[in-house]
Amino acid sequence: MGRSKCAACALVGAIAVLNQARAQDVAEFYKGKTITVLVSNDPGGGFDTYARQIARYLPAHIPGNPAVVVQNMPGAGGTVGTNWIYAIGPRDGTVLGAVHPAALVEPILGDKNKVRYNPARFNYIGSANSDVFVCVVRADAPAKTFADAFSKEVIVGAAGDAAALRDMPTLLNSVLGTKFKIIMGYNGSHAIQLAVEKGELQGQCGVAWSGVLAVHPDWFSSGLVKPFVQEEVNGYPTLNQMGVPKSVDFAKTPEQRAILELAYGYEVIGRPYLMAPEAPAERVTAMRKAFLDTLSDPVFLADASKMRLDIQLVSGEDVQKHIAKLFATPAEIVEKTRKAIRPDG
Repeated sequence: MGRSKCAACALVGAIAVLNQARAQDVAEFYKGKTITVLVSNDPGGGFDTYARQIARYLPAHIPGNPAVVVQNMPGAGGTVGTNWIYAIGPRDGTVLGAVHPAALVEPILGDKNKVRYNPARFNYIGSANSDVFVCVVRADAPAKTFADAFSKEVIVGAAGDAAALRDMPTLLNSVLGTKFKIIMGYNGSHAIQLAVEKGELQGQCGVAWSGVLAVHPDWFSSGLVKPFVQEEVNGYPTLNQMGVPKSVDFAKTPEQRAILELAYGYEVIGRPYLMAPEAPAERVTAMRKAFLDTLSDPVFLADASKMRLDIQLVSGEDVQKHIAKLFATPAEIVEKTRKAIRPDG
């Protein structure tokens, strides 16, 4: 018995030494280096705002305290930047992707031809929140409630091939029969929001509530724009209290609801951060801890609160599990959802 205990103690000690050595190796690797946070969305929007705020506090929590810079690589609904991280960029743990969650379901719900990545192979570091997508509409638009959108046209903007901004109103038209008129060709969410302010557009769909609230709190305090409908299964507590309806509650059949639920499934990981599949395991582990520590940092949280950034930490392990669950959805529902989002493709 004594020998067994000694052997167990020796094993524990050996593991502790190994873990300490790995931690030292991680610190040595990152010391003096620069980590790039690659944002797959355009500058000035919610994803960019979150990434830049996290990048300010992240270095203090990474072993070796490397510098952290933010770069934007927008395009094709976030798939351009996501492709680069997966197939082209460094694989050594010096690139941290801040990608649009819609890009992670593009291989099953979107255009497979523009995707060079397998979402299940990424190393997920975590997510800054579980988000809720919404349609926001000017208060002077003819449609005053979401129920009006079934009989009155609502003019919304979409950014080129940006998935959520185009797909979410298309989904509502296809599945529920709403009358959103989608104007394509805007250069990102920021440009769409400027057009809404000018009255050129009546609103925007497929935008994260936390993001639009952080960037344009004045819209809602002044009454210029109002949340119109929640494109999410459970809804956001504050929006629920305000009586903002959920589109899933307008589904007429179980199949319609199942389609909407799959399309909205990635919102659980509203602002995911990831590394290339080949990133060394010990650096992935270190970055997951650094991400968790950053988003739990009282100073960071106080600063984020001032900026109206909604922080709801989702661990890297939980993001990994959720992606696996989405890709296990029955093929029949996947195909019907894909057709509802891209009826012409």
